[in-house]
Amino acid sequence: MVKSPKNALRSPAAHQRGKRYSSGALVAAACGGALVFGVLSSAVFARASISADTFRQLDLFGEVFEQVHENYVQDPDDSDLIKGAIDGMLDTLDPHSSYLTAEDYQTMQEQTRGSFAGLGIQVQMDNEGPDKGYVKVVSPIDDTPAARAGMQSGDLIVEINGEDVFGMSLDEAISKLKGEKGTKIDIAVVRDREKEPFDLTLVRDIVTVQSVTSCAIGALPVSRQTQRDCVKGEGKGNFGYIRISNFSEQTRDGLLKALRKFEKEIPGGPKGIILDLRSNPGGLLDQAVAVSDAFLNGGEIVSTKGRRPRDTMREMGTPGDKLDGKPIIVLINGGSASASEIVAGALQDRNRALLLGTKSFGKGSVQTVIPLQNGLQGALRLTTQRYYTPSGRSIQAHGIDPDIAMPVIYPGQDELAERPGEADLPNALDVAETDDENEEDDAMADNSDVEPFLCSFEESDEGDEIPVDCQLRRALEILADATFYDQALADAGAARSEEASAH
Repeated sequence: MVKSPKNALRSPAAHQRGKRYSSGALVAAACGGALVFGVLSSAVFARASISADTFRQLDLFGEVFEQVHENYVQDPDDSDLIKGAIDGMLDTLDPHSSYLTAEDYQTMQEQTRGSFAGLGIQVQMDNEGPDKGYVKVVSPIDDTPAARAGMQSGDLIVEINGEDVFGMSLDEAISKLKGEKGTKIDIAVVRDREKEPFDLTLVRDIVTVQSVTSCAIGALPVSRQTQRDCVKGEGKGNFGYIRISNFSEQTRDGLLKALRKFEKEIPGGPKGIILDLRSNPGGLLDQAVAVSDAFLNGGEIVSTKGRRPRDTMREMGTPGDKLDGKPIIVLINGGSASASEIVAGALQDRNRALLLGTKSFGKGSVQTVIPLQNGLQGALRLTTQRYYTPSGRSIQAHGIDPDIAMPVIYPGQDELAERPGEADLPNALDVAETDDENEEDDAMADNSDVEPFLCSFEESDEGDEIPVDCQLRRALEILADATFYDQALADAGAARSEEASAH
């Protein structure tokens, strides 16, 4: 057994609200957020909008840099000083604006293409609270070394190859987690904050993110084994199951391929589909628009608004619903963010689908990636717009509430695990508006008045106990009852219309 690290987790039971988090970092993981790639050059500088006082402040920065360069106790690395200054400037904005080094920029481009090297996890590091100073797993990517090793959202990596993580920066920890394909890495992981860490050995690999997996589905009970069979193409039934793990350049084509496959494999085509966006951190904005467009018959999908008129636009769909109005249930949870929320919000507002699960993450902003010196000096990932659903709702710091709230727990869990959302991040936009909401509305939005559903375990083909996916099972039950689905969809639409009228 691995001993607790020297700087053990302090008071893990004293779980605090209002934690501060550093911007989410990536270890060969899908890009979180709704991204667009800009073509602005760093030479384009809005000097006319900068005051003389600001230029005096820039002179002050130059003087400080010179004093540090000349007088610090040891010879500083000037490039580190500049990067630190840039990071500090962007840290004052919002949690999703950041500077990407040339290496980070290249990694992001690889991620959006869907193939890269690493473990397959998205990570962050808390700056406050009981988990402070350790690498926290935001989400493992499906069918990657991390996912196959059983890593889960919320896991803490406390040791890397025997070295204590506490005291490392997030970048330092990530550099140690990275490595060549085929090399092994030993990590110590804390899952239950009241227990000792446990060992995991992972083999680094080329992570090819299959953005879309799909299969025919209909058999009950539904478990993670069902989803594993689905990935292998071994599902069967009268309904279609589509899992989108992230929004990369492959997503639209993967979705259309899945729909064509259903038409061939299911006699008469699928009677309905389940679109699984749970724990999908987001990705490319245009891919979220394309996925929404596949199920809508034209009309508005999403609108974006920024400081300048050029940043304000409406994304419209094209005529033709590829499912011809057949039922859709979208699964969401607290890990469904940004591009996922664009799809969920569009289908919900247009009354095209029922949303089932738990409240989404609440990231309602769009980041533009602006190369610096043609990418040779990296890039800026800069928040440039907020996005709004077709009805004009802002998701930022609020999230999307499911039409059918279904929080789940398993034997051994006394209560739902608390999962941070956008509003918990440092400098998150529009948090004040969330704080000012009516308390009763907040309670409804958080699904705190919904009793968690107790799920069970079943034995897998390999003899392991695996959890039954009760949300997926419930979605199948609803799809199988066309009358219930139609009534639930009508009731959800009426409730939203009534709420909109009240406001």
